Amino acid sequence: MMMLEGKKAIVTGGSMGIGASIAKELARQGANVAINYRKHDTEARQVVAEIESLGRKGLAIKADVANFADAQRMVDEVKEKFGGLDILVNNAGINRDSVVWKMTEQQWDEVLDTNLKGYFNYIHAAVGIFREQKSGKIVNVTSINGLRGKFGQTNYSASKAGIIGLTKALARELGKSNVNVNAVAPGLIETEMMKDAPETVKEAALAEIVLGRLGKPEEVAEVIAFLCSEAARHITGEVIRVDGGQYI
Repeated sequence: MMMLEGKKAIVTGGSMGIGASIAKELARQGANVAINYRKHDTEARQVVAEIESLGRKGLAIKADVANFADAQRMVDEVKEKFGGLDILVNNAGINRDSVVWKMTEQQWDEVLDTNLKGYFNYIHAAVGIFREQKSGKIVNVTSINGLRGKFGQTNYSASKAGIIGLTKALARELGKSNVNVNAVAPGLIETEMMKDAPETVKEAALAEIVLGRLGKPEEVAEVIAFLCSEAARHITGEVIRVDGGQYI
């Protein structure tokens, strides 16, 4: 049985990596899914084709998550074309790694604008719909490095920690509207970005992971699909780690 039959969803950063896996898993579970992209238009079209091959409606919209107006425009377009909105998965993120004494203002601002303000932008655009219909699911993708910090990632860790605070506060604000708000914190996941990472980085991560392997994007996506379903209707304000025990 499909958990999300007939639901309408937005997944930010859905053209590649974890975001693409989330979009496809939501579609497999019965949802119509819209994704945004900024540069990867070919990959975005491929994700939409895969969504449509599952018999669902797919939509790719060029939109910068860091742009407040772009987020509102996308939510409005999805509502018009899908006939509503039930699920928002904030996933889009970037990293600009550097030790803090070498970090530029631009490196800091780019990461916070995309990873944290970008989440606010889409939440602000969608929350009126959810409050009016007295239902909705919001899942924010954070990171175990927002829970513990990581050397060379003060900007990234700060943004991901901010997402956790955002999630908990938002869960309190939207509880009376029957809207569930949760976060998922992946550890190191096998994505396109990881293929180019130095072997020393992978080896250090593997040494931390008690299950002895990197996670797969679909393993994150399956947890998010569950949180978007009615099976998770009494879960809100939580941060669920999908890290193979890397944080332990």
